[in-house]
Order: sequence, then structure tokens, then C-alpha cells
Amino acid sequence: MPDLEAVTARYRMLVGDEYLALIDPADPDDPIRKQALPDVAELLDAPGELRDPIGDRAHEVAPNLVHRYPDRVLFFPTFLCPMYCRYCFRKVALNEAPVRLDRVLPAAVEYVATHPEVREVILSGGDPLMLSDDRLAEVLGAFRTIPSVERLRLHTRVPVTRPSRVTAALAGRLSGFRPLYVVTHYNHPRELSPAARAAVSALVDAGLTVLNQSVLLRGVNDDVETLAALFSGLLRWQVRPYYLHHPDMTVGTAHFRVPISRGLALVRALRGRLTGLAWPTYVLDIPGGGGKVPVDSDFVRPTPRDGVYSLHGPLGGRWTYVDPAVHPDGLDGVPAGATRLED
Repeated sequence: MPDLEAVTARYRMLVGDEYLALIDPADPDDPIRKQALPDVAELLDAPGELRDPIGDRAHEVAPNLVHRYPDRVLFFPTFLCPMYCRYCFRKVALNEAPVRLDRVLPAAVEYVATHPEVREVILSGGDPLMLSDDRLAEVLGAFRTIPSVERLRLHTRVPVTRPSRVTAALAGRLSGFRPLYVVTHYNHPRELSPAARAAVSALVDAGLTVLNQSVLLRGVNDDVETLAALFSGLLRWQVRPYYLHHPDMTVGTAHFRVPISRGLALVRALRGRLTGLAWPTYVLDIPGGGGKVPVDSDFVRPTPRDGVYSLHGPLGGRWTYVDPAVHPDGLDGVPAGATRLED
């Protein structure tokens, strides 16, 4: 189909057999399908959308190294993934050239070593588990040798999309870098497959702390029953639901967006229904790099106008946020998304 070819020409497409097997081919609205297969809606460039919605570039201090918050940095050892999620907030970055670790790793290590306020190094991407066991150990080991680095974190969707990659041998290698936190990315209870459970069990049995972050996606998990089943299922695996992300202002993702009011209603409906261990923090990344804020807190305050919020950044700054799911074309001359105010 020409339209779908236009989508894949703009944004990468790749789905492995393990995740493809979870899709119900008879259901055009299958929530697994929506995450994995391209949609012509991705060709829509909605007002306010950004190629770099959380401001990675603005906070890049060395090639592939982002220092946004004082005590932690984000390092990208690869921009490859076993599957390219259709809602990904780095879907533009994933089209970049391959990462040369021999060029970017030494500069990143030098930066962290000379900034002792950095206590945590987060590996993201792409997906760090696209690296071989040896290369991954090389990266983790390089940061582990820095005395001021107290902990490491690894963000990965591999246990969801390619669970066979997570072997007991890999988990054993990772356990040698503790404290190491593995943050997985399950969005729907159908993703909690037997193979995915085996992958998570390998990590847990190796003594690693496993957390999960999900994205609230329209037509995928924006209902109470789905979220309750997902969070309860994760907890049964000894995985702590960590974050529930509000959809970012990423190009080509308007069809996934949920109003903040809807997200708040869902989170409130889960309170009392689920143990506190199964409650993730519902967060919004302020578009453009303002930082991550809990939605149900004073950082995000409703205004008298429906769908308009006052945001206070975690590191300072104030914004007016016009919810693009409510006002896609903006409101009263203020564009959709976040507009920074004078301090």
C-alpha cells in the first residue's frame, strides 16, 4: 500500500517473530498490532508536535550523553531496537546513523568522571540489549569504575519484544554490576506472555531489581480493566510498576493521545482497587525539555479553561500547557503543547 510505504519511508518499521505472534490477525483494533504495525495516521503532522519532544538535544553534553537532572545522566549506546514502537518519542532519533561506541563511550565516561554530582548512569536508546553481552558489559563496566557513580539503570523493551534474548547467562553478567536497575516497558497484559515471564524471572532470580514503565495509549490501554490487569500481572512477577507516561508530543503520534483528564480519571479509579505496590506514578514530560512532573500533583494545576494547565518544572520554570488531545489546534492563540512563561 503506497500510504503505508510512505510511513515506513519516514519512520523505521521492524517487528520480530516473538512479538508478531502476540497479534490477533483477525482484529484490526488489536492493541498489540497498534503498537507494532505502521498506521497512515503517522503521516499527520499535528500542530505542536516535536521531533525531539523531551529535549534530549538541548541537554546533550557529549555525543550520545544527556545531562538533564543534576544527579543522573542518560547514555545512548545504540539507536537500534528489536521492534520500532509506533508511538516512540525517539522515533526520529532511531533513523540516525549507527553508534560508534569506540568514539562516544570514552567522552561520556570522561564527562561523568569529572562531574561527581552524577550518581546514576542510565542506558537507553534504542535498546541497550541490542548490544552483545560482551559489549554491554564493556559499557556498564566503564561507568562502574567511576567512584562517584552509585547505581546503574538499564531501560529495555527486549523482555517484551524479544524475550529469548534475556538468558540466564545475560542476567548473570548483569548481576555483576549491581546495584543495577532494569526498567522494562510493558503496556498491555497480553504482552505478559510465558516467554516474557521467563525473561523477567531470569533477571529477578539473578538478584536484579526490575521496574516497569508504561505509556498511556489511546485504544491500547486507556481503560481501568486493562491497566489493572497489567499492573497486577507485573507485580505477580515481582516487577514494580514505576511510571505511567502521558503520551509525548512526538511527530506522527496524535492518534495515540489521551486527554490528561482521562488519564487522571483512570489513575484515580485504580486507587483503592490495587495495592499501593501496583500504583505507578502518572507523569508528563514537559515538551521541549522542561522535565518530568507527576500529573496528580501541584506541578500540574488545572486552570479555569478546560484542557489548559499550569505546569511548574522540577528544575524551575513555568509553562502553560494546552492539552493537544482536547485542543489540537491550540486555544485563544496559544498553541497546543507547552508554552514557557517569563520567570
